[in-house]
Amino acid sequence: MGTKRIGIMQPYFFPYIGYFHLISAVDVFVIYDNVKYTKRGWINRNRFLEQGAASTFSVPVKKASDSLNIDQREVADSFDRQKLLRRLSQAYRKAPQFDTTFALVRDAVLHSNSNLYDYIENSLRCLLEYLSIEKTILRSSSVEIDHSLRGQDKVIAICSALDATSYVNAIGGTELYDTDHFQDHAIELRFVESHLRVYEQFDQPFVPWLSILDMLMFNPVNVVRADALEGYSLIPKPAAVV
Repeated sequence: MGTKRIGIMQPYFFPYIGYFHLISAVDVFVIYDNVKYTKRGWINRNRFLEQGAASTFSVPVKKASDSLNIDQREVADSFDRQKLLRRLSQAYRKAPQFDTTFALVRDAVLHSNSNLYDYIENSLRCLLEYLSIEKTILRSSSVEIDHSLRGQDKVIAICSALDATSYVNAIGGTELYDTDHFQDHAIELRFVESHLRVYEQFDQPFVPWLSILDMLMFNPVNVVRADALEGYSLIPKPAAVV
């Protein structure tokens, strides 16, 4: 039996390059849609370059019960899509790749679907198409498991249901998972370690790990695609520091 790598992550709005490293590292990428929406997370917001510093842009979410899952939340009626576009345009209008990148941004931001999950997934698919990265993308709710499971038990259940031989996670999640527990289920555990790529940002000090939109504004799409496909290492869980 061949290797089948699975990655699982929440949906993020115009995420940073590390999110695309994770997608590139796996055969099937599962996006959590039936987990709780977290207000302080990165689901509906990210960072961009504004006047030489990192600033946050976001999609406002309609007020609702905290018990609702991501796919049950709605984009706020007050969301001014044109205002967001103006802000991004003002920040990047002098960037070398502005015209082509902003056309992509405009299409994604103006997407009319009010469901939060659908809106964010559409922006991700727009980016993947633009980068010519073809991957199998699944919603977690479409995988037949016991969805009351939590944490790594839910991850293992999804991996087992999809016949995974390896689970790949972002490097920031190393403390959440136990290598031996995955091995007990015949699943290899690996982490994506992103390599920092420095590029010119208006002749100002470099601000790293912004939304991929920043990379696309300053670099040709083929350069960003190459980074998304190759700019990372797959490593085992780092040893605990004593």
